[in-house]
Amino acid sequence: MKHRVQGRKLGRTSAHRLALLRNLSTALFERERIQTTLMRAKELRPFAEKLVTLSKRESLHARRQVLRHIHDRDVVAKLFETLSARFAQRPGGYTRILKLGPRRGDNAEMAIVELVGSEPAPRKKGDAKGKKAKGAPAHDHDHDHDHDHDHDHDHDHADDKKKAKAKKAAAGKKAEKKPAKDKKDKGGKSEAKAKKKTKKSD
Repeated sequence: MKHRVQGRKLGRTSAHRLALLRNLSTALFERERIQTTLMRAKELRPFAEKLVTLSKRESLHARRQVLRHIHDRDVVAKLFETLSARFAQRPGGYTRILKLGPRRGDNAEMAIVELVGSEPAPRKKGDAKGKKAKGAPAHDHDHDHDHDHDHDHDHDHADDKKKAKAKKAAAGKKAEKKPAKDKKDKGGKSEAKAKKKTKKSD
């Protein structure tokens, strides 16, 4: 007969069970949301809520009582500075248990234990559209960048064409100037020959 038997032993000795609850409480206050078996979650809930109630006293004695179970001083500081302020106007019920169903392998019932107020913010329809809209300009910007790059490449190609045309034009002008000089030289030679002939005839 199980008279005056209270609580779940969880297949552990009393010292091992206490260490388990302390570790689970530390993880819960640090992350505010943990996943464990349903039986552990049900044992953790009253243990963790008593620590939250102690943190609401905000006294040195209460802090030392919490440090007896939570050995991480950063977690204790978060519990007294942040979480106690969150639950200041709440008389109890600081945690919530969400059932997940059986675990694959040993078929153990799983659950999520979370602190009230740590729920993720629900997504709005406008947020998804806004994300898409935000993502679109980035794509357009990349496209514009590629377009600008192509435009610069075309511009460079056009400059090369202009330079080639200018070189051809300059070469044509030089070619036109050379025959004129040749004509002048020929004309000068012919005049010199004519002068020599006139001198000989004289």
